[in-house]
Amino acid sequence: QVQLVESGGGLVQAGGSLRLSCAASGRTFGRYVMGWFRQAPGKERKFVAAVRWSSGNTYYTDSVKDRFTISRDSAKNTAYLQMNSLKPEDTADYYCAADLTYPLRPGMALWGRGTLVTVSS
Repeated sequence: QVQLVESGGGLVQAGGSLRLSCAASGRTFGRYVMGWFRQAPGKERKFVAAVRWSSGNTYYTDSVKDRFTISRDSAKNTAYLQMNSLKPEDTADYYCAADLTYPLRPGMALWGRGTLVTVSS
């Protein structure tokens, strides 16, 4: 059974950093695109970043482009989201997703259960 398990969320002060991990199991993800989405309370889930597993090509939403870095470790089947210069508006549940295409298709993608990131001011 394929699973995505997020970790690394927590409470951090504004300006601080966190690294989120998304560990995939059950199959190789060499053909996949792995992405991160986030959902703040009362708001819709939005795309944050993605990485094409085979090439390492990355994609970002503008609001995080200069602060976040997505990467992957193929040997561990794990994707990471390094988040620097965190702002209170980054507070959200962060979800990992995997799909065969970019842009990711929310209704078709495999989803993790999420990890909470809280940025205090």
